[in-house]
Amino acid sequence: MSDDFDPDRHRLAAPRAFEDFRVGERFPLPSRTMTEGIFAAFQAASGDNHPIHYDREYCRRRGHGDLLAHGMQTFIQTAAGAGLFPHLVDDTLIGLVEASFKVLKPVTLGDTLYAALEVVEVKPQTTTGLLTMRATVHDQAGVLVMEGRHVYLLRLE
Repeated sequence: MSDDFDPDRHRLAAPRAFEDFRVGERFPLPSRTMTEGIFAAFQAASGDNHPIHYDREYCRRRGHGDLLAHGMQTFIQTAAGAGLFPHLVDDTLIGLVEASFKVLKPVTLGDTLYAALEVVEVKPQTTTGLLTMRATVHDQAGVLVMEGRHVYLLRLE
């Protein structure tokens, strides 16, 4: 057993200051296939009980091949906590201050989604800075199905 262990140094990634981020940096997130379990968990958490999200026959009668994911169910695939970014800002992150998205194409049960965050603006202020990221979600065919943005407030060093 080592006597020099420090839990504050036990990190997934080396911390970075606000000033270290650059426009164009990309943070891919793990891919995820939209399973029945994910649909059910989102329905339970959101309270959304519209049949387009859980009734296959309802969907088919309306021309959809299968269950449709809720737009917010697609957007949450861009949660920064699923990737590396929050581990880089452990010591400086104050919080997420804004998030928005636009659904571009439907996502159905069985689709595999590939989300990413990309730094598009780094705006220093007096003691804090705003880091704006473009959020994207592509499906398994490479189609952009959702885009949006996250804005994070970080302390300056």
